Amino acid sequence: MKASELITKIKKGEFFNRLYDIYGEDATRQSSRYIKTIEEFCKQYGEDRHITLFSVPGRSEICGNHTDHNHGKVMAAGVNLDIIAVASKNTEDIIRIKSEGYDEDCVNFSEYKNTDKNYYYKSKSLIAGMAAGFEKEGYSTGGFDAYTTTEVYKGSGLSSSAAFEVMVGNIINHFYNEGKVTALDIAKIAQYSENEFFGKPCGLMDQTACAVGGFVEIDFETPSNPLLIGHDFNLDEAGYSLCIINTGGNHADLNEDYASVPAEMKAVAEYFGKSVLREISWESLIENIPALRKTVGDRAIMRAYHYFAENKRVTEAAKALKTGNISLFLSKISESGNSSFKYLQNVYTVKNVAEQGLSLALCLTEDFLSSREGAYRVHGGGFAGTIQAFIKKEDVERYKERIDAAFGKGACAVLNVRKYGAIKVI
Repeated sequence: MKASELITKIKKGEFFNRLYDIYGEDATRQSSRYIKTIEEFCKQYGEDRHITLFSVPGRSEICGNHTDHNHGKVMAAGVNLDIIAVASKNTEDIIRIKSEGYDEDCVNFSEYKNTDKNYYYKSKSLIAGMAAGFEKEGYSTGGFDAYTTTEVYKGSGLSSSAAFEVMVGNIINHFYNEGKVTALDIAKIAQYSENEFFGKPCGLMDQTACAVGGFVEIDFETPSNPLLIGHDFNLDEAGYSLCIINTGGNHADLNEDYASVPAEMKAVAEYFGKSVLREISWESLIENIPALRKTVGDRAIMRAYHYFAENKRVTEAAKALKTGNISLFLSKISESGNSSFKYLQNVYTVKNVAEQGLSLALCLTEDFLSSREGAYRVHGGGFAGTIQAFIKKEDVERYKERIDAAFGKGACAVLNVRKYGAIKVI
């Protein structure tokens, strides 16, 4: 429908139930956010357009730290911070996207190629890559104009780039493929876009979690076609919030630290003539420790040990969600954090031991939860950035006060797990 008509209907509350289904108690604020985004679309692309509203969540890694690159298991979840888009078809081979706070990206995808590295690490590369990926997989594509706003901010550890990629695919899917492309296929195309057009050799977890939503268990034994198992568990009804704590650490010069994790795990696998740890057994690891100590070193062995234990934990955490055993689920999350700190060793960089924001945040959280139920662990790649904590709703404000006092106002973001992934809203 036309923009003016849609704004009127939102103001009258005709879509409130739809927004409440997506956003819960935040539906009223989101109504105003959608109206403002529609108005910005009209300023950019004109008022006399038929528009559609879309939403894609950010994601949180719940369990399975540094396992996907060795074909392991991960549990992730879509969160209630999202990117939204107001979009309208056009009749050109051009995608125009104006994101709030940024210059417009205008991509003629019929001409745009992935061979020019001058375009690496630019948002227009992600757009072109999504269009190319749809064509490569035999799907239809076409032009559109869109205005987006996002609450999945860069540096939040919630995969803002993956949410943006999936949003482009979400729009193409509904405008030109009748919404029939699966969430996993959109995620695969998003990975292709990021790998081949954006220039970043990322895995598939972030895109999958953003596209699928909810709690999702992902088994990467076959990385090109991972096994997905969704878990219908309502964290809010269980009485918990998911807190993401941004410690404000310096991410500069951490490439070597990040790269060392998969490299050392794969070095263990190579000792056995295999390429990844998924191809060997835990028993083989334990039996060959004396020889491995001489060839790959102790840290590599511990990181491999973490991998095998973490795969098992993902399965156990998923089973706990399936049976509604929140206490067991929380214990597995804390076990994951303990293993990441002691064995994976991705909580701080040895290059700058004076800066240990993640360690401090984990320390404060452990102390806070010493007489309360909850869980905590490093979030994502580690070494700097964020941790996560599952905090009872009645304890959230006190926890937030403690964390914000240490790391600055707004350091603790209080989130929930959203049941929807990439969707057409209206």
